[in-house]
Amino acid sequence: MSPTPEEKSPVVEPSPDAITASGAHSHAVRLRVRQQEILAELGVLALQGASFAELLNQTARLTAEGLGAEFCKVMEYLPGENELLVRAGVGWDAEVIGTARVGADLASPAGFALRTGKPVISNHLENEERFRTPELLVRYGIRRAMNVILQGDSAPFGVLEVDARSEGDFSEQDIAFLQGAANILGMAIERERHERRLNAAVERHQLLLKEIHHRVKNSLQLVASMLSLQTADGADPELKGHLQEASNRIQTIARAHERLYRNDDITVLDIGDYMRDVCGDLVLSASRCAVEVTAADGIRLATDRAIPMALIATELITNAAKYAYAAHENGTVRVVLERHGDDHITLSVSDDGAGLPPDFDLQNSRGLGMRIVRAFASQLGGKLEINNGEPGARFTLVLPIKAPV
Repeated sequence: MSPTPEEKSPVVEPSPDAITASGAHSHAVRLRVRQQEILAELGVLALQGASFAELLNQTARLTAEGLGAEFCKVMEYLPGENELLVRAGVGWDAEVIGTARVGADLASPAGFALRTGKPVISNHLENEERFRTPELLVRYGIRRAMNVILQGDSAPFGVLEVDARSEGDFSEQDIAFLQGAANILGMAIERERHERRLNAAVERHQLLLKEIHHRVKNSLQLVASMLSLQTADGADPELKGHLQEASNRIQTIARAHERLYRNDDITVLDIGDYMRDVCGDLVLSASRCAVEVTAADGIRLATDRAIPMALIATELITNAAKYAYAAHENGTVRVVLERHGDDHITLSVSDDGAGLPPDFDLQNSRGLGMRIVRAFASQLGGKLEINNGEPGARFTLVLPIKAPV
């Protein structure tokens, strides 16, 4: 039997208090969800390698948003001054960032969080008796604040603080969110510290290497100068020639070290510039010959490949100066350095002199210069070709820019 109208259950309208409570609950749920999204965003930002300044600013902005607060700041601890410096923030005037400081002692909320590692909630700053209220918060009318430590692996970086003018209470759940954001930022700060230390170590290493190259260059030039002194007038002509050749080889290596200590990158050399330097030095020793250099710009070769290549050029130029032209003649030795495809380079040394003897055999030549040329060409994975024409001779070396695997 169906109930009569009088027997039907009455419709009970929710009270205003119940509606308010339901709305507050929904808002709290949405806020917690957003807080988890923010922590995920900060984690991704840290993993993507955002710049340190960007990470600080984004942490301040998103943390304030996640807590419905108007203000947030990241403060760095300055041990020598026992203060916390505002490094980044949101809601503050521009002159606050990078300038404003608060005390880092136990009487300061931020200082207490830093010293003890415990979070601090101050929901009613006007009635706070545990700590003094920093002047900065008084000036901006802040009514409530939370502080958590920014902890690195080795030492605390500082404090993450969120502040609000609005009424209400920060809760333990809010502390959990704030500490989560601080933990992510703390890991990023420690990564930045490691990178800074590594960069400093690399810079020191580079400076030491540059100093070593500088000293090696000076020592080699000293040896080359001493050998040159032995070629003074009156010395045995054959001995004089051998000493000058040795001096040229040493000077070629010294030029490499000179360029290395002047370069930002000590692992590579611009082979064109280096070759021009080396050939410029040889003009003085090959007094009967002019050395013309045509070198493409921008070919960068690993140092351990550039030096043997320059020594090959030194030997070929020296041989041309010695044998290509008769003693009473002047001549020109031409050096051409150019790209050969995308991954090879060509070094050509030629003259217009008498040419090579009919029985010349590079592979079986016993002269020190040709043995050096053969050895270094093989070491570089290069292919050496000889064209003996009239007039003169041409040596062409084709080698890969990078060492063969």
